Amino acid sequence: MKRIIVFALTACLTASLAPDSGHTDDLRVISLEARLLPREAPAARELDILMEKDGRLYIVSTPRDRATLDALGIRFAFEPSYSGLPAAGPAAAGGGLNGDYHSYPELEAELLELEAAYPGLAAVHILGQSLEGRNIYGLKISDNVGLDEDEAEVLFLGCHHAREWISVEVPLLIARHLLENRTVDSRVRDVVDRSETWIVPLVNPDGLEYSIHVYRYWRKNRRANDDGSFGVDLNRNYGYEWGRDNSGSSPLPQSAVYRGTAPFSEPESAAVRDFVGLRSFLGLVSYHSYGQIILYPWGYARIPVEGEGAERMKALAEGMSGRLEAYRGTRYAFGQASYSLYLTNGDTTDWAFGDHGIPAYTIELSPVSDQDGGFFNAETEILPIFYENLEAALYLIEDCIAVYVPPATDGRAENRPDNRASGGARGGR
Repeated sequence: MKRIIVFALTACLTASLAPDSGHTDDLRVISLEARLLPREAPAARELDILMEKDGRLYIVSTPRDRATLDALGIRFAFEPSYSGLPAAGPAAAGGGLNGDYHSYPELEAELLELEAAYPGLAAVHILGQSLEGRNIYGLKISDNVGLDEDEAEVLFLGCHHAREWISVEVPLLIARHLLENRTVDSRVRDVVDRSETWIVPLVNPDGLEYSIHVYRYWRKNRRANDDGSFGVDLNRNYGYEWGRDNSGSSPLPQSAVYRGTAPFSEPESAAVRDFVGLRSFLGLVSYHSYGQIILYPWGYARIPVEGEGAERMKALAEGMSGRLEAYRGTRYAFGQASYSLYLTNGDTTDWAFGDHGIPAYTIELSPVSDQDGGFFNAETEILPIFYENLEAALYLIEDCIAVYVPPATDGRAENRPDNRASGGARGGR
């Protein structure tokens, strides 16, 4: 278990991860009495709130944040930065600074290894590139993986937010489970043979690398903003109801929920947009942490979700919650995002459902609070969190298979080379 209280910047930085001048040094974790700053207060909307515990809000603060609180007369205390990582020194036992968690190079290598080990079942596609030129990978899993078959399609996304390392591991382990168990588990074989499952475990590779090597609390991508700050919140950069108000996202570049200059201004979210536009997904999950809750649209406003597909989407959330709890008793609440958590606009699931009609979910993974680890899950929790989510993922894929209606044809199967995802470009290695 990684449990180190003192956080330090890593001494050895790669060239692509040069730290902002003075930027990370100025970020400090502070706490204040929660009653002094209601979540709906305008000042609170601009803060990067890590958690609320024992009546106190814990915040990753900038000098501007601290000046705002001072001006409001709100007293705060500086807290030790808790990273869950070793301070600069020997690498973690699991390998590298991030231990058993995957860095971008480690994830890239593992995806290519899966493709090589299961050539008829797994294919790596490049969906696009990040700001700093890292590939955004999608792994397709199906029994005739080189063909674009008339089968149900399902998408699992991970790591829009850099510090949410567990959100990389869960979709990656789902992919590995499907491939490793197809020949020995009839249920897995049925899922693989009757669907096309896509795994995109790392939407924000630049942010993840920055979180590993420079600043563990980093959330956004690595956009250099005009005001000298860095980063756009990729999960506020999608097009549906983008920038509807300043409660569900922020127009201020230094904000943790900065939405960017325009819908899909970031290459990472644009890559997801372009990819989804080429497919016909019947279900989508975007993994995040933490909170143990399954959220579905709408997030942009507190209005009931209605229309075609809404009832199925609600029922699937309840079904996934029950299957998550069955594994080891972990209770995942479920509900419409705007009522169950807080307002968000320009997020992945509102866009997937609003623009494409896809039943779409944000699953906030374990734990439920910072007292149990927060963003910093123990390495020993990676597999249990995966296994409790596995049943929900299989359930979603099976439901998509059940409701899938093949397009009308002349009676002949239409199996075409699968080059829709990336214009035929695969691997690029």
